[in-house]
Amino acid sequence: MITVTDVHKEYIDGETHVRALRGVSLEIDEAEFLSIAGPSGSGKTTLLNIIGCIDTADSGSVEIDGAPVNGSSKRSLVEIRRAKIGFVFQNFNLIPVLTAYENVAMALALMGTPESEIRERTMKLLREVGLSGMEDRRPAKLSGGQQQRVAVARALVKDPIIVLADEPTANLDSETGESILKLMEDINRKRGTTFVFSTHDQMVMDYAYRLCRLHDGLIESDEVRRSA
Repeated sequence: MITVTDVHKEYIDGETHVRALRGVSLEIDEAEFLSIAGPSGSGKTTLLNIIGCIDTADSGSVEIDGAPVNGSSKRSLVEIRRAKIGFVFQNFNLIPVLTAYENVAMALALMGTPESEIRERTMKLLREVGLSGMEDRRPAKLSGGQQQRVAVARALVKDPIIVLADEPTANLDSETGESILKLMEDINRKRGTTFVFSTHDQMVMDYAYRLCRLHDGLIESDEVRRSA
């Protein structure tokens, strides 16, 4: 479903050239539950951003759902993100003036989905992530774990082929973080949604069915730990 081949990425920080990725190749299949792990500076977030069409590779190739994204226009990359990819961020990235319902529904509204369908799909997802009765609360009235559940619902409401989660437990206590991982694992099993995590959290690594370790922009190991 996702094929990354010999991807290189370099950033310039003042007079310093930072080689974030140095020839990474990776295949991600449907319904995987994969963690890309490594210390700060290993290249894991850069790799996630390239898979998510937020950033582009300097060289190498990326295919999503069988279609190459190399050389795509900014508009085309936006359309790929909108139609095929869901995102969950460590800082939740919810819009503070919108309710939980509105934060989730907005993803469908931007796609031109009819209002009746928006309501049905949004309410279903909020129930599925355990937020029934909290639809009208704004983020400031939700706990960190509840905000991350809204973020998970927002990522899933478009029925993406893949959800990319960048350090999803970083701002949560361990108990809440585990509840979010259990939620995403349950969704992976029920819906067959592919999840790819960027993390240095051992708990996220332990939950992963497949663990890919990065170090200095290179894949150090890639191991299937258990089956779905």
